Amino acid sequence: MDSPAPLLQPAQCALLLIDQQAGLAFGVGSSDRQVLLNNTVALARTAGVFEIPVIATTSATKVYSGPLMPPIQAALPDVRALERHNMNFWEDDAVRDAVLKTQRRRLLVSGLLTEACVSFPVLSALAEGYEVYVVADACGGITPDSHALALRRMEGAGARVTSWIQVLLEFQRDWTRHATYEGARGIVEAFGGGYGIGLAYAQSMIHPS
Repeated sequence: MDSPAPLLQPAQCALLLIDQQAGLAFGVGSSDRQVLLNNTVALARTAGVFEIPVIATTSATKVYSGPLMPPIQAALPDVRALERHNMNFWEDDAVRDAVLKTQRRRLLVSGLLTEACVSFPVLSALAEGYEVYVVADACGGITPDSHALALRRMEGAGARVTSWIQVLLEFQRDWTRHATYEGARGIVEAFGGGYGIGLAYAQSMIHPS
């Protein structure tokens, strides 16, 4: 069998958003919560621009965690989260079936919390031959150390660690790709820090008002 292409292709990928809920975000100590939310919204919007199938899951929505956080839901208006009870969504038949139905073998993963509800399904998917990319700056852990250790364990099992901006740039790769140019540029301008400022400046120089 041919080895997969080294760079991500939108047509090969699916995005898994795991338990991006406020009740769990309260427990995040690995990074700034607002930055983490912004990164996840940027990743969700990237999935929309590049037409990536998205499977979102939630847990304990009524008793503790709440719904999918509103800014993430607003970025994915047509996605409805699947509720489950098991920490490992790979052991939930409905969620696993949703992943299988995408027929995508490259999985991008974002979620809370890194130590359990992210790492457990990542390890399970890797064991079944999936290629898994953990979008580390769109995942949150309880402490910086436990988050980093969970990432190391997933990497040791074969997962790739990446960032939301690398995912977007890897999908776009050429700013002359007009079909996704405006959407991708808009995400970078909104969430890409100094790089976004640079893109906005370049746009204003090319098309001055």
